[in-house]
Amino acid sequence: MNRQQFVSSLLAAGVSIPSVAAGLQPEPEASSIIPRYLKAGDTIGITSPAGYITEKEIQPAVQQIESWEFKVKIGSSIGKRDFSFGGTDDERRADFQQLMDDPTVKAILCARGGYGFVRIVDGLDFSKLKTHPKWMIGFSDITVLHSHLNRNYGIASIHSKMCNSFPDDWSKAEPIQQETILSIRDALTGVQMRYSTTPNDHNKKGMAEGILTGGNLKTLESLAGSKSDVRTNNKILFVEDTGEYLYSIDRMFWNLKRSGKLDHLAGLIIGGFKIKASEDAAEEFGKNLYEIVMEKISGCTYPVCFDFPVGHQKNNFALKCGVKHTLQVTATGSTLIETR
Repeated sequence: MNRQQFVSSLLAAGVSIPSVAAGLQPEPEASSIIPRYLKAGDTIGITSPAGYITEKEIQPAVQQIESWEFKVKIGSSIGKRDFSFGGTDDERRADFQQLMDDPTVKAILCARGGYGFVRIVDGLDFSKLKTHPKWMIGFSDITVLHSHLNRNYGIASIHSKMCNSFPDDWSKAEPIQQETILSIRDALTGVQMRYSTTPNDHNKKGMAEGILTGGNLKTLESLAGSKSDVRTNNKILFVEDTGEYLYSIDRMFWNLKRSGKLDHLAGLIIGGFKIKASEDAAEEFGKNLYEIVMEKISGCTYPVCFDFPVGHQKNNFALKCGVKHTLQVTATGSTLIETR
């Protein structure tokens, strides 16, 4: 009996075989859905689905958003606290759900990252969001949301700075800080995103087109095997991280490699990585970031860009996850352009 006959006989007998069936019929990829872009007078909700933050601390963001002629609705989780979290799991989940279901809210800005979204994601009901998609904004721990939306619903989202990164005094902010904050406004209003970087000796030249996906590497690793796990085939993957030892970064890239996530990429973007120094010189890891990455993609032909302006750093520009982009890596630098 061949494999197809075997499976058919089991199905006829009423035997549940999800793992076998999955092997015959891969789970379809969700279609790409672009939420409506915002216009003057639209409302942006602010919530804290992860770490604790006060209403005073989000005021610079509120003022800046209002200067863009948007309205702001502050969620009930702002100011609440349960140890390091912005309220209990139930409080954070209820606040996020309310803003998702509110038809007057056209986008949701997460106030800060830290840790916590994975604790509430499975309890959220995305049915209304599927019918009326809206932009979700944030990074770091919010990678859970980006990956979950992309994997299950194909809804595009914005990977960018959050409320705790807005300058207290806009007039005194560094140009790079202003530019990165303004890139959030551009992403929300439908400006075609386009970024250029300087050349890097470790880049791999080439051109790629595909859906952009990714985020914080440690968070992506933690989602492996879950229903929020990132899919990378034929996509442009971007990753960034902070406060990790080199050996830990090596382990995370091994996770990507061993799970096949590096095999069929369209392109790879390496953002900012703040390396944590080893506490014992005798235990120092023997490879740097470039060597760690290049070892894992040996034999791959897709383009690779290092030092892209995304991550836990000042030059953290807004990126549209779930949207098709073109990546071009040349001897003179790299460009990432939203495809229209």
